Amino acid sequence: MHRYRFVLTRPLQFLPVIIGISVITFILVRLIPGDPARNLLGARATPTAIANIRAQYGLDQPMWLQYLYFLKNLANGEMGKSILYKIDVLRLIVTRIEPTVALVTSSVVLSILIAVPMSAIAARNAGKAPDHAVRIVSTFGIGFPPFWLGLMLIILFSVELGLLPVSGYGATTGDKLAHLILPSLTVALSLSTVLTRSLRAAMIESLKSDVATAARARGMPERIVFWRHVVPNSLVPTVNLLAVNIGWLIGGTVVVESVFALPGMGQLLVRAIFSRDYMVVQGVAMVFACATVLVNFVADIVTVAIDPRVKL
Repeated sequence: MHRYRFVLTRPLQFLPVIIGISVITFILVRLIPGDPARNLLGARATPTAIANIRAQYGLDQPMWLQYLYFLKNLANGEMGKSILYKIDVLRLIVTRIEPTVALVTSSVVLSILIAVPMSAIAARNAGKAPDHAVRIVSTFGIGFPPFWLGLMLIILFSVELGLLPVSGYGATTGDKLAHLILPSLTVALSLSTVLTRSLRAAMIESLKSDVATAARARGMPERIVFWRHVVPNSLVPTVNLLAVNIGWLIGGTVVVESVFALPGMGQLLVRAIFSRDYMVVQGVAMVFACATVLVNFVADIVTVAIDPRVKL
């Protein structure tokens, strides 16, 4: 169990990262041109009304004092109050977190279901036509931006074929799953191309390893050698790559949720930026940052569990 000692110390290392992210987010949000009070009240708002709104939400205080209030709210389990929605930011985020979590989870599952078979086909036929086909598809897939890919999927499956809903999230479980298919596929097609290239290279290297050679010498069929020895040994770099791309995946949900009008945290973030709702932008950014840190932490645990040789 000494290999898992990092589980006790790693959270302490994450604390400076979270504080740094909070500082950067706080400063960048306030560098956005525009006044939240004026955006809320409209162009005809009087100076007195604008001053009252700024005083109500503490926007008339120095930035360093606003940041201290922000840290105080975080310590108390709060994130302030939304200027636009007039409710606590944390409560607002809780109402929007389900679509985003469902989108990220389904996208990761679809990415793995796409990447593993394609990588296996390419690795077992290295240098042959199937391998070249997989490499070409993965290379082209990296160049497709998610918003363009999402629009193409909408045109094909929703407009032309009428098989899937265009946008929204639905009310029942079945409706939610149907609305998640196209957004999840959009993200998965982009992410799986990266995973496929990494997993293919790892599988080809594992096929030449001493472990695979010894298994063949014991008379194991090639299929058993591949799935029992090659695939598990190839998962470690792929798990790490997937964890690194989780930050990109979470950021990608902002674009995809806007394209498909999913009422998740990404769409909430976009609307908050345009309305200069500082508290919501800070809250969503902090949740995204904590989620990214947590996923990388879980990936480290999975890496140690898969490969006993790894020590963190």
